[in-house]
Amino acid sequence: MSGTEAGRLPALLGGDFHVHSTFSDDAQSTLAENIAAASAAGLVTIRLTDHVRASTTWVPEFLSAVAAERLPEGLTVVTGVEAKLLDASGAVDTPPGLLSGGAGVDAIVIGDHQFPGTDGPWSPRATRERLDAGLADDDALDLLIEASIRTMERTPHAQLAHWFSILPKVGLDESQLGAERLTAWAQAAAATGTIVEVNEKWNCPGPDAIAALLAAGARIVASTDSHIATDVGRYDRVPALLDAAAARVGTATEDAR
Repeated sequence: MSGTEAGRLPALLGGDFHVHSTFSDDAQSTLAENIAAASAAGLVTIRLTDHVRASTTWVPEFLSAVAAERLPEGLTVVTGVEAKLLDASGAVDTPPGLLSGGAGVDAIVIGDHQFPGTDGPWSPRATRERLDAGLADDDALDLLIEASIRTMERTPHAQLAHWFSILPKVGLDESQLGAERLTAWAQAAAATGTIVEVNEKWNCPGPDAIAALLAAGARIVASTDSHIATDVGRYDRVPALLDAAAARVGTATEDAR
């Protein structure tokens, strides 16, 4: 990744790849309201994305509703469903038979809502208890990266939502991951065709992780993770993350000369 290529990162702000509607039980705006907001914000792409779990049955209804919407000129609408990473094996909490691509959703959006434990998802509290009881920080970080790589391998061409947002919830920090872990994670994203979003709501992943993705040639998108239409395409924190990552890439390029 050259410094020139890194300079194109602001173009990512023309898309919002994680927008929730009333198909999610914690969102306030309809599909139509989100589409109108995206057009008003001057976006060129929006991914309409709603929460699913294994028991969800409404995905066909969601896809039909999106297909029925009238789209403003110049706006591309793609679909996604957000499902949580479950455990260290990389399993994801999706409905049986969920299709991605073709007649299905355009992407499965995987969220790190809980920590991927060896025996199932660990809540932030349960993870902190394990850390307090002797689970080493490095072992926990290794577990997270290994689970991240496995889920990308098990669900290729997915999108990672607000990745590493789980870390501060359990008392860890993204800075603890280090270059080796981030490089392995980023190279797996590139190899599996995984999209990684830079998330406005959760302010992650950080510049080091983004720079690793750029170096690996992985695809990055911007997202607001909006739950109300007034937030669609409104970026305050993502530009700073992208600028910091571009600076790291530029420094690395200069150092290599």
